[in-house]
Amino acid sequence: MAWGNFSPTTTKRCDSGPTRGYNSYVMTDNPDASRGLTAGADMLTHAQIWNAIDRLAARSKMTASGLAKKSGLDPTTFNKSKRITPEGRPRWPSTESVAKALAATNTKVDTFVSLITDGGKPSIANVPLIGFAEAGAEGFFDDAGFPVGKGWEEVGFPQITDEHAYALEISGDSMKPAYREGDIIIVSPGAPVRKGDRVVVKTKKGEIMAKELKRKQAKSIELKSLNSEHRDRTLQMSDVEWIARIVWASQ
Repeated sequence: MAWGNFSPTTTKRCDSGPTRGYNSYVMTDNPDASRGLTAGADMLTHAQIWNAIDRLAARSKMTASGLAKKSGLDPTTFNKSKRITPEGRPRWPSTESVAKALAATNTKVDTFVSLITDGGKPSIANVPLIGFAEAGAEGFFDDAGFPVGKGWEEVGFPQITDEHAYALEISGDSMKPAYREGDIIIVSPGAPVRKGDRVVVKTKKGEIMAKELKRKQAKSIELKSLNSEHRDRTLQMSDVEWIARIVWASQ
């Protein structure tokens, strides 16, 4: 099976060791072909295929290495470090490794194709929306901070690729000047959280807050208030239900 209309002229294939499951690289005099492109045609790219595999892993709440392991492959098969050869050439996943990944995640081929063809487009057209004040109530989030249950509305926001992203509508003035009443913030549970990020934090007591992350340690986090009239907070990680990054605000 070729990737779309792309069929490599000559490939190297490794059937053992940590590189098992790869079409290592395309050997051709056409420089565009090594990127999965042929002049004058709309072909698949190296990045599209690997992005689709990453998205397949994310759909199943796994890392790329976790997906490889579940598929019966070497755990490093889908690692980012293995996507380029030591010589700097793009390394493509084999159809066998992709087939095993689809079987392991019970994913249909047409679904995987949509992950490829939508690679440069938004993966969701709408995100679930509730009021910030409601977010602390039971039933709106699971233990990982993903939106669940009923009571959510929807807001169009086509620029987020995290399928678990959601929106919160700000109420009150406690977060001025960062956020004002009526502002909508987009929260991505799947986004990495770093020092200086604005985040939403939910405690195990049901308190929910939007703060700036000052420091995160193994046992505690320090949070800076977005409003100087409100105190900063230090929370023990044992008291934190989840923490998620704010990736956009309608300001």
